[in-house]
Amino acid sequence: MSGTLPNTASQPNLFFTTRHGGLSTAPYNSLNLSYGVGDISRTVSQNRERLKKDHSLSVILSARQIHGDKIFIAGQPLQKDLEVDGYDALMTDIRGIALLIQQADCQGIALHDPVNSAIACIHSGWMGSVKNIIAKTVAAMKKQYHTDPADLHASISPSLGPCCAEFTNHSLELPPSFLAFQVKENYFDFWQISRMQLLASGICEKNIDISGLCSSCSQDHFSYRRACREGDGRTGRCATVIALY
Repeated sequence: MSGTLPNTASQPNLFFTTRHGGLSTAPYNSLNLSYGVGDISRTVSQNRERLKKDHSLSVILSARQIHGDKIFIAGQPLQKDLEVDGYDALMTDIRGIALLIQQADCQGIALHDPVNSAIACIHSGWMGSVKNIIAKTVAAMKKQYHTDPADLHASISPSLGPCCAEFTNHSLELPPSFLAFQVKENYFDFWQISRMQLLASGICEKNIDISGLCSSCSQDHFSYRRACREGDGRTGRCATVIALY
C-alpha cells in the first residue's frame, strides 16, 4: 500500500502512499485518497480508514488544495477527521493528528522539527514552487513553534521528475531563477528547485531527503500527466502523511 520510512522514538510517523491497496475502481484504482477528483466519496472514506488502520493513525487532517500558499495551523486536538478548504500546507504540534497532503505529480513535502516537536506537510506543484510555499511554511513554523530551520528534517515524496517535467510555456509560467534547473529544452528539475528553496530557508543539506521516484514514470503512483497522455486526465491521488506519536 505504501512506502514507509523507518521510525525510531524520535521520528514521526512518516510515509508516502502508492496507488495500491484500496477499494476504488478505474480510473481511480485503487487507493485513491482524494474526495475531489470524481471518485465515490464513500469509497474514498473507506480507503482513508484502511490507511488509518494500517498505519495506526487516530485522525486525519487534510485540505482541499488549490495550488496556493495558505497554511492551516492545527492548534487543538481533533475528535474526528477534518478537511479544510483552500490550504496547501498544514502544521501542528499536537500528537495524534496525521497531516495528509494529496498529490498526483506534485510534491508532498514533510517537515519535522524534533527539538520543538512540530510537523508540517506541504503541497507543492509548479505553482507552489513559484510562490515558494516552502519558505512560507518554514517561516510559519519559526513564528508558531520557535523552530530553528537548521533543526528541520525535510522529505520530498515521489513526484514529477526532471525526465517528465515539461513546461513549454515556462517563459510565462516560471521565474528566470528557475532556468538554472532546466535540464534540457522545456524540461526542469523541480526536485532540485525544492532542494534550493529548502536550503535557502535554512535547512541543512544533510537533513533533506528526496525520494527521486518520478510519479509519471511509475505505474505504482497516480499521475495527472500520464492520465492526460493516456486519456481524459482523470486519476486518483496518492498522499504524503506525517504524524507525531
